[in-house]
Amino acid sequence: MTQTTEFLSHLNPSQRQAVEHYCGPLLVIAGAGSGKTRALTYRIANLVLTHRVDPENILAVTFTNKAAKEMKERIEKLFADRQAQTQYGKPLELLASHEQTRLKSHVYRTITKDLWIGTFHSLCSRILRFDIEKFQDEHGRKWTRNFSIFDESDAQSLIKDIVTNRLNLDDKKFDPRSVRYAISNAKNQGLSPQDMEREQPNYRGRVISNVYSMYQDALATNNALDFDDLILVPVQLLRQNEQVRAYWHQRFRHILVDEYQDTNRTQYDLLCLLATNRDSSRNFEDWQYRSIFVVGDADQSIYSFRMADFTILMNFQQDFGDRLPDDDTRTMVKLEENYRSTENILQLANQLIENNTERIDKVLKPTRSSGEAIVCHRADDEIAEAEFVVGQIRRMESQFPELHWGNFAILYRTNAQSRAFEESLVRLGIPYQIVGGLRFYDRKEIKDVLGYLRAIVNPADTVSLLRVINTPRRGIGKATIDALVKASQELGQPLWEILCDVTSVKTLAGRSAKSVLAFVDLIQRYRDQLDMVPANEIVQGVLDDSGYVRDLKSQGTDEADNRLQNVQELYNGVLQFQEENEDTSLVAFLANASLASDLDNLETAQTKVSLMTLHSSKGLEFPVVFLVGLEQGLFPNHRSVDDAAALEEERRLCYVGITRAQERLFISYARERRLYGSREPASPSLFLTELPRDLLETNTVTAIPTRWTTPIAQRRPSEISSLPNTHENDWSVGDRVVHKAYGAGQVTHIFGAGNKICLAVKFPGLGQKIIDPKITPVQRTE
Repeated sequence: MTQTTEFLSHLNPSQRQAVEHYCGPLLVIAGAGSGKTRALTYRIANLVLTHRVDPENILAVTFTNKAAKEMKERIEKLFADRQAQTQYGKPLELLASHEQTRLKSHVYRTITKDLWIGTFHSLCSRILRFDIEKFQDEHGRKWTRNFSIFDESDAQSLIKDIVTNRLNLDDKKFDPRSVRYAISNAKNQGLSPQDMEREQPNYRGRVISNVYSMYQDALATNNALDFDDLILVPVQLLRQNEQVRAYWHQRFRHILVDEYQDTNRTQYDLLCLLATNRDSSRNFEDWQYRSIFVVGDADQSIYSFRMADFTILMNFQQDFGDRLPDDDTRTMVKLEENYRSTENILQLANQLIENNTERIDKVLKPTRSSGEAIVCHRADDEIAEAEFVVGQIRRMESQFPELHWGNFAILYRTNAQSRAFEESLVRLGIPYQIVGGLRFYDRKEIKDVLGYLRAIVNPADTVSLLRVINTPRRGIGKATIDALVKASQELGQPLWEILCDVTSVKTLAGRSAKSVLAFVDLIQRYRDQLDMVPANEIVQGVLDDSGYVRDLKSQGTDEADNRLQNVQELYNGVLQFQEENEDTSLVAFLANASLASDLDNLETAQTKVSLMTLHSSKGLEFPVVFLVGLEQGLFPNHRSVDDAAALEEERRLCYVGITRAQERLFISYARERRLYGSREPASPSLFLTELPRDLLETNTVTAIPTRWTTPIAQRRPSEISSLPNTHENDWSVGDRVVHKAYGAGQVTHIFGAGNKICLAVKFPGLGQKIIDPKITPVQRTE
């Protein structure tokens, strides 16, 4: 082993095979807890150390900003450790603190500073800060480098204004949220308003396409992009401008993508353009000194509602790879050794996910002991379920000194399920945090301060100007603001230009003119300092000079005090950003703040029980996990029962929940649950019947059903009508059947009892379908 590669000795054979791959495409199928972050980190180090790749030629895409930060820190430590051994003959942590700092600083200057590591959105935002002025869309709309990034609430407000005020549409027929969702989906598929109208030529499609077009006009007028534009605009720019495309293709010779199963079509198009310098990846062969290295797991694809498309991962071998079978391919590696969970937890996960048909075959292999049995608890109702869960948490925290509140997580399918658990935790005085609730950057006081900062950076951002022009109140009334806005619209001039003209303001604002001009002076004063003063000084100045802090202090309420603390925390965030980044400008800080997510701000302090949806739990791990609400219609949800693809995604979601657990896993469900104001009987989840019974410890002999039974209250009228007698023993698991439309299949599950039977039948190439043999014609074959 050479001195250059001895650091790879910490890897298992599969990890090492992936890390040592140099040029060309490689798909890494990384099971939960299999060390994929280690593989990505060591691959980057190996490219730099062994192959002498310039760090600025490496692009690494992560799913969250938090993951990007962790990857940078790991790379920095890896290189600093090597230098410590070389220079001092001892590990980094044994050096004096000033020596550690010096080595890390050297690594930052020579390596990590030039690496491009971040989310699709943050990386594309950086590209656009360089090149957006070279782009114009199909209608000639243009943007400048100081563009604002509108968050979801900004986008919703803009859509609502267009729907209800500008077009006077019925907001029941054209709900602004639904319209926004449709436009977002179109962008994630790379569709322009015209493309959308061609695909949906009906009345509703034409109206939403029109809203989409007006929305893009409004964004351009504000010199703003929404989150979807951050990916779509670079794709359009690269297609439009051959010179720009060639530059970034040449710049990023080695592309690494984490969580590849969660990419959408626009993100895939971007990767193709960067990796191959053209739209299509098919038949691209010029892989000398370049690579595309993607890591993912189809079994953990759970974001289809965000337009994530796991078939992009499934098709990697056809798009980029050698198209050979798994056993023969040289463009795919499987990481199957799991370092997170006990053997019992892994067996449970493996057996569950084998019921899915749309996947790349893989098995999580344990590296730890069997561990405790998995507890499956049947409760009388949701209150009893919560009392059981919280009781277990309290018992274990007091019984095992090594456990603390932060070691426990309660995972549920929908946010509405949290109420019973919150009430129980409060009663027992157990601290908790809701993950995925209101983001820090969505709080009113934070959006107010950011409104000032965005207006300073980009005064074309009329949304931000209007948010803060009279916040705190400075005597500028609604009538004055309406007159200023109307003038700007009728003259076709940005609002900021109207505000900057003293004569216009005195004419339109009357007695409020002095206050308006003072506001303009405030914004302009800090605009003049943008290139000379670091972000924290501008933020502090704005907080003082705007009167915002003074106004909060004068209110003297608990709510105002809490808001004041949040504003102070924002200032702390600016200071932290400046410590961690070379670019300390306000522009850079705002870009970072706009792209922050609730998962980036998840408390890692071990002081609170975590409550979250299963979707929010992705990428996390906890010593003790409670997977709750395993009831048919709740999990899997009712919309997936008759949709094979949706049911498979629900099963993947369950698999993700199970594999969050390191030491102990508890599964629970209720016999009845309050739904829509009344109590309804609940049926155990289909997924419970797919778990290995010998690994489960139950509180009742009937806790784990052998058949899935849908309560009468949840059945469709057609299912409970008078039908000829069909007895359960007429059908058996394993029976082969022929369906008129689906062809040959095999029965995998039998649901119901007596003369009310449903069958789950697996049809090759179509997946599982749940059918009623009394309604749907199926014929049993020998």
